[in-house]
Amino acid sequence: VQLQASGGGLVQPGGSLKLSCTVSGFTVENYAIGWFRQAPGKEREGVSCIAGSSPTRYYADRVKDIKGRFTISRDAAKNTVYLQMNRLSPEDSAVYYCARGNEYCDLRSDSYVYWGQGTLVTVSS
Repeated sequence: VQLQASGGGLVQPGGSLKLSCTVSGFTVENYAIGWFRQAPGKEREGVSCIAGSSPTRYYADRVKDIKGRFTISRDAAKNTVYLQMNRLSPEDSAVYYCARGNEYCDLRSDSYVYWGQGTLVTVSS
């Protein structure tokens, strides 16, 4: 089981990035995939997840305006889960990780067993 997060980079405030989580060793349709982030000096927090075997999606309410800015999606043919992030602000700067859980989607880190290596998102002018 492997997860590879990519798509991070430097973007100006108000800009967009699309993160990808490409997996191997399992099928994304069968397992929940979560996106988490960790900023320097802060605890890791759940951002969004998509359930396996269903279209259920959760977004972290604690992230400002997340439902209007972030969209999680899945491409089964590419075995990849995406996190589209729009209207980014400096507060969104962090290392973003994707992880595999069981079938059900939640935003607790301890529900996820397999983790990717993370991709750095920096929002700065």
